[in-house]
Amino acid sequence: QVQLVESGGGLVQAGGSLRLSCAASGTRFSIYAMGWYRQAPGKQRDVVARIPAGGSTFYADSVKGRFTISRDNAKNTMYLQMNSLKPEDTAVYYCSLTVGLMVYWGKGTLVTVSS
Repeated sequence: QVQLVESGGGLVQAGGSLRLSCAASGTRFSIYAMGWYRQAPGKQRDVVARIPAGGSTFYADSVKGRFTISRDNAKNTMYLQMNSLKPEDTAVYYCSLTVGLMVYWGKGTLVTVSS
């Protein structure tokens, strides 16, 4: 059974940094694509960044140059380094793992950026 657990969220001032982690279990982590998504209050869930098992990463335009997605396959963990945070980055951040047509989700971690 695939389980994803996010951590690292919190309250930070604008311009600050946070690093989110997503620990995966129950699957061969290294061979699947993973991603970070976020959902602000009253809005839909949108992609933030994706990282395949191999190949190029993808970033939403709104976070390019500020966020960096990475993965440590030895630790079954994915990261999102978030720098130069803005109030509009406030959201619940979710990690995902894609196995074929199935997408697994964590429960999310809240990031709040104060102005």
